[in-house]
Amino acid sequence: MSRIAGRFTRVESRRRARKLVLGLLSDLPRKNCWTIAEWAGDRTSDGMQHLLGRAKWDADQVRDDVGDYVVEHLHDDEAVLVVDESGDVKKGTDTVGVQRQYTGTAGRVENSQVAVYLAYSTPRGHPAIDRELYVPRSWTSDPDRCRAAGLGDKTEFATKPELAARMVTRFLDAGHRAAWVAGDEVYGGNPRLRAALEERGTGYVLAVACSHEVTTGAGKFRADTLARKVPKRAWQKLSAGVGAKGHRFYDWAVIDLTDPRPGSRQLLIRRNRSTGELAYYRCYSPAAVPLTTLVRVAGSRWRVEEFFQSGKGLAALDEHQVRRYSSWSRWVTLAMLAHAFLAVVRANEHDRHPSPDELIPLTCNEIQRLFITLVIQRVFDPVHRLGWSVWRRRHQARSQTSHYRRQAAQA
Repeated sequence: MSRIAGRFTRVESRRRARKLVLGLLSDLPRKNCWTIAEWAGDRTSDGMQHLLGRAKWDADQVRDDVGDYVVEHLHDDEAVLVVDESGDVKKGTDTVGVQRQYTGTAGRVENSQVAVYLAYSTPRGHPAIDRELYVPRSWTSDPDRCRAAGLGDKTEFATKPELAARMVTRFLDAGHRAAWVAGDEVYGGNPRLRAALEERGTGYVLAVACSHEVTTGAGKFRADTLARKVPKRAWQKLSAGVGAKGHRFYDWAVIDLTDPRPGSRQLLIRRNRSTGELAYYRCYSPAAVPLTTLVRVAGSRWRVEEFFQSGKGLAALDEHQVRRYSSWSRWVTLAMLAHAFLAVVRANEHDRHPSPDELIPLTCNEIQRLFITLVIQRVFDPVHRLGWSVWRRRHQARSQTSHYRRQAAQA
């Protein structure tokens, strides 16, 4: 917390931010302004809501501090930046960025809010270091709606690949280095993102659709057409990394692509050894690299899914109950900081105190349990608990009365 202390103009905000981060790391079943304020010993949630909505501090500066913290502790010359989006199902239409859209969280089209994240993936950990809210055209075409949600009047529409390029550029411009970028078909199918990475000399392994067209020495072909032409001897069994059940072995093949520009370009093909299902990747590197390197980078993409799982499960990344953009960015940034803390402690413990053979290495989940038990467990007397019960019921009664009045006025 001392790393971000200078981002707050008032000591009260700094202390409350510390309480909020500790609350995000707690074992509360639900984490929002109300529950964290009660857990932290506050009499009402006003202070937490003020911190997220009106207090003077810059969430983007804290985001940069999170990136510096992660790179300092998890630095790796072969680090992979993984881009992916995550959606949170929402009710109503007033929450910033919400519309009916596909979200992988639900696996279907839902009323949801979607954000793109950038994870710093190394063998020692893979926390998120940046975030951008996806603001649909239905919002950017309505300045009044953007203004009401805390967005600027001149907010312009940006695609998810454009948001990814913005985050990667910001990371590299800060003086950090990453050898590779990985992402799914949303990003691999975007030529502007690929061109932006090539201009920076940053390698990438980005998934593409089976219908994606590439150019080889024999002409232009669809990816699935080229896959059918690969001879049996060209396939190699390689591990894409260690998963929950051990090494994830697939068959892999690579086809060189032609391009007059400098650099090495390939189409990487992955075949499931059980089902025969194929996946395709567009690859670029400033200099030629072995197939094993491309496979390692392709296998790094799943780590962002692990971040979503642990970031939401351990640090309440998706439990924000806020409507305005500034509150969303502040909550998500502090949740990223909380998760990065767990990832860094885990990496440091693995380095300093290797686990004996009869124990698995410490996980982020176990570190959180120990941290809750040994450091931040709080116990309050019945007066505090009863006071919060009265406050909640009074607030809910006012909300219920206002709701009924609005219904009557509309009728």
